[in-house]
Amino acid sequence: MHETAMKNGEYFFKTYAKYIDNSTVAKVVEIGSQDVNGSLRAVCPTNFKYIGMDFQQARGVDVVLDDPYKLPLDDASVDIVVSSSCFEHSEMFWLVFLEVMRVLKSDGLFYLNAPSAGSFHQYPVDCWRFYPDSGKALITWAKRNGFNSALLESYTQIGGSCYQDFVSVFIKNKDFAEKYPQRILDEKIDFENGQIYNGSSIIKPSYYSQNEIKLTEIQKIIND
Repeated sequence: MHETAMKNGEYFFKTYAKYIDNSTVAKVVEIGSQDVNGSLRAVCPTNFKYIGMDFQQARGVDVVLDDPYKLPLDDASVDIVVSSSCFEHSEMFWLVFLEVMRVLKSDGLFYLNAPSAGSFHQYPVDCWRFYPDSGKALITWAKRNGFNSALLESYTQIGGSCYQDFVSVFIKNKDFAEKYPQRILDEKIDFENGQIYNGSSIIKPSYYSQNEIKLTEIQKIIND
């Protein structure tokens, strides 16, 4: 796990975990939990029950999935689902997204971090990159399948890894959105193309990736 992926996961738990009902032990499920140079388990509150799931046995994996598109969990049984640097490797990530919505409680959250740029890297395949409107598209897909979901916030990371993390936070049922009054973007500054639930416009819009900007700067130096 690259540095910004870990840091953004830490921002998520810091911002949202305090609003989770502590009358029972909160359940957190990670999809794609193989510990490759680090795991989000390290930044999850220690009083939460953390379950790592992946399609093969490895460090950080508690449950090996027989089918990557079916989670062995009851409906509405999980408080938080997280996935970092995984959806780009899922051939049909939209099916995984529906499974996440199914297993979340009505006020449950899904934290997604996936690259918007970066090199080809197979684990075992590398299929997708996510742009600023990808989170909104997933909400459209959720609604088409009967879920009343909402995108609480999304943004693209500036600096750090070449992968330029696309980060998004979803809630299963938007009727519970007011339970979470804070956003990562309330404090974060190193981002672009930010969007917030019920916001009217993109925050710090940029039409060029950081890689494109750097390439343009290099070409300008060469030409000068």
